[in-house]
Amino acid sequence: MPMILFASVVRARDGLPLSASTDFYHAQEFLECRRQLKALAPRLAQYPGRGSAESRDFNIYFSSLGDVACVAICSRLCPAAMVFCFLETLWWDFTASYDTTCIGLASRPYAFLEFDSVIQKTKWRFNHMSSSQMSLGKIQEELEFQPPAVLSLEGAGVANGVLNGHTPVHSEPAPNLRMQPVTALGVLSLVLNIMCAALNLIRGVHLAEHSLQVAQEEVGNILAFFIPSVACIVQCYLYLFYSPARTLKVVLMLAFICLGNVYLHGLRNTWQILFHIGVASLSSYQILTRQLQERQSDYGV
Repeated sequence: MPMILFASVVRARDGLPLSASTDFYHAQEFLECRRQLKALAPRLAQYPGRGSAESRDFNIYFSSLGDVACVAICSRLCPAAMVFCFLETLWWDFTASYDTTCIGLASRPYAFLEFDSVIQKTKWRFNHMSSSQMSLGKIQEELEFQPPAVLSLEGAGVANGVLNGHTPVHSEPAPNLRMQPVTALGVLSLVLNIMCAALNLIRGVHLAEHSLQVAQEEVGNILAFFIPSVACIVQCYLYLFYSPARTLKVVLMLAFICLGNVYLHGLRNTWQILFHIGVASLSSYQILTRQLQERQSDYGV
């Protein structure tokens, strides 16, 4: 079993999880430690700097500075200096990638999923390096000069993942995520997108019927009509309903539409191509600017 089992980046003021490692262990002891960490996360603002807590089978470590705190669940054999070096590496990487405005405006758990791979790679690197390969001298001196806060999970009011005297801290988002109201420009983008999807579908079906009777080399043109047609429908869905990894999906749909229309140069004139790309760009902008109506707060790790 690796030394560092789980790591997460959370927002310090309320414990909202921003990103986390993606491997999971199903041992009951580990799951219990995860529940305790979920309950502890919203209270990290009370303990700036470094700290640790012992559960029955694992150690919990955290390092908090400014808006961001990094937390980890580790084996009892894992050296504290190594864990804090790992947590501060994550802190620097995360704060270098995202500014305080993005962090402060995050309204849902795990809003920075793309950082999961960074946590995973950094965790793997630390788990496969010996202490002698790391530069731990400076951090060991800092720990001796200013020891980390040692928290008792029972003393902190954390038992079985529930804060004493408080309601349980939930780690999942609300089942019904309400989006901001649809705007007039948003309705226009939907209408234009549906029209573009219909045009692409009609042209694609017509070309397919013709090509089956005449030639097989038109397959590329048929796909260049059908794929943007599907992408237009997906754009409508992304505007109307919330979806995880929305930015990535928007970029992919826009790329499919742009590449498909460029490929069709010859079957479409320049103005037609610009119209389809313009509608796709407008829809992409409307999707990205339509946010969740209410912030979800008080989430665990």
